[in-house]
Amino acid sequence: MVQLQEIIDEHFQEGQPGPEDDDADYTDTDSEISDDSDYDPTDETLGERLFALRDIVSPQTRTAISNTVSTATNAVQSVLSFSGKTLWVVSSSVLLLGIPWALAWSEEQQVLEMEKEMKMREMGGEILTAGGQPQQPGQETQAAL
Repeated sequence: MVQLQEIIDEHFQEGQPGPEDDDADYTDTDSEISDDSDYDPTDETLGERLFALRDIVSPQTRTAISNTVSTATNAVQSVLSFSGKTLWVVSSSVLLLGIPWALAWSEEQQVLEMEKEMKMREMGGEILTAGGQPQQPGQETQAAL
């Protein structure tokens, strides 16, 4: 039987003269340019795309955008809050003051209409009764009053 023994050559143990090769820079082009890709852009959400932009946009720009959006959000929130409170005050005032006033005004109008109707009946009754009897000059002034 034959036994194999490895002999190490000292020449291959020494470093070669010249710049050292860094294997980190070496890439296999066949593995990067592949026809079979698992990437499907339809599976990517808008949030994931925006999150990926954080590496592209500088931190100062991101801070400025964040501050602008925060300021706009606070302004809209303040306007909506103030509008809601104003609407509440107006609607409460209308319910507490406007409706009773409208009911009282309507009742007053009904009373005025009834008074007008009563006066017209009195005048109509006087005309009917006055047509059968001759009026005296003193009665005309009393009827006009």
